[in-house]
Amino acid sequence: MKAGRSHRWHHRWRHSLRVRLIIVFVLLALAMAAVFLGGMQRAFSTGWRDAARPVVADYMDRIVTELGTPPDVARAQALVARLPISIRIEGPSVNWDSHPDRRAHGFGPRGDWLSRTTADGHRVSFGVGTLPWQREPQGIGWITLALLLVLIMLAYAYVRRLLRPLDDIRAGAERFGRGAFDVPIPLRRRDELGDLAQRINTMARDIQGMLDAKRALLLALSHELRSPLTRARLNAELLPATPEGETERAALLRDLAEMRDLITDLLESERLASPHAALHREPVDLAALIREAVSEHPDGQRITLDFAADLPTLTLDRSRIRLLVRNLLDNALRHGAEAAQPPRIALRRAGQGVELEVRDFGPGVDAAQLERLTEPFYRTDSARQRATGGVGLGMYLCRLVAEAHGGTFTVRNASPGLAVSVVLPAA
Repeated sequence: MKAGRSHRWHHRWRHSLRVRLIIVFVLLALAMAAVFLGGMQRAFSTGWRDAARPVVADYMDRIVTELGTPPDVARAQALVARLPISIRIEGPSVNWDSHPDRRAHGFGPRGDWLSRTTADGHRVSFGVGTLPWQREPQGIGWITLALLLVLIMLAYAYVRRLLRPLDDIRAGAERFGRGAFDVPIPLRRRDELGDLAQRINTMARDIQGMLDAKRALLLALSHELRSPLTRARLNAELLPATPEGETERAALLRDLAEMRDLITDLLESERLASPHAALHREPVDLAALIREAVSEHPDGQRITLDFAADLPTLTLDRSRIRLLVRNLLDNALRHGAEAAQPPRIALRRAGQGVELEVRDFGPGVDAAQLERLTEPFYRTDSARQRATGGVGLGMYLCRLVAEAHGGTFTVRNASPGLAVSVVLPAA
């Protein structure tokens, strides 16, 4: 659960970083545009009228000449339709305004330099007319919005490309955390992020080497210890059975048996932890296998069986499944010994597979320790006595067996007791 919350937090943080980068990029572009426009406006705000006045005056003289004497309204209408200007004609015979809704023409407090008087006494005043974006404001607005969206998409694509190595590093770190070191992080660029990915790949190779060395050492030690342990057990069994030494002899045989089980569990855990663990699959009647394991257990008569009808036959590794059932059975009997209700083993369908649930009705486990129950050599506080707690490999082995078959292994407090659920899919 903690890993899931951490992953979701990291996922939201990563996306918020992209959003922040895009916002900064857009704000920077807007700031640059504002600075440019402000600077240009300041540069041309002084003296531009004086510089433009001769050109505009000459242009107005030409227009007035083109309008004729007296001014021709039809020609004025054609000019207004063709150019972004407004014209007002005031005089004895012609009074016409191209934009009657406007109160003033020209620029500045006085528009005298934008006016001309004809020989027949008509006054022609000029001003700014209807600009293209004023004629079609809706179309211009949509074009502006489309350009803004295009800029945002381009900015997102650019930022996404910049952050792609971070996605690769995140995915690689998750793979390495699961123990999958076979696929390195791809190196897409030769910059700081590329150097970081290269260093993480080197670290992953070193970790894989150390894990392989540890696994090889454990396997070698386990193999080497089995032979002297077998000889010691044989010699202990051949000791004379005298009343004086019977207690010591039984204790020695019990310790040797515990060492044998520990070595067997170590070997099996290292084999199953390997990414290339080999399973000897065969059709298995899971209900019959569990009944057989229960009947062979010294305290098997205390177990309650609850099997659904018409369970499918699964293709499983018989010896590994027997190991899983035996460990779960031992755990339920050990921790439910003082409970009023005996442990229960249930089998039911789970899609095309089967769900195996083993539950005891003991005190259960503290919620903070549930996530660590399947770690190797971990024992809860109530199980640290050697007489009852084992060595902490049972639940770990059960999880490895379930995952090697492509199944799931979950542990929960059933209030009262502990419930272990194993879902084995159809092959």
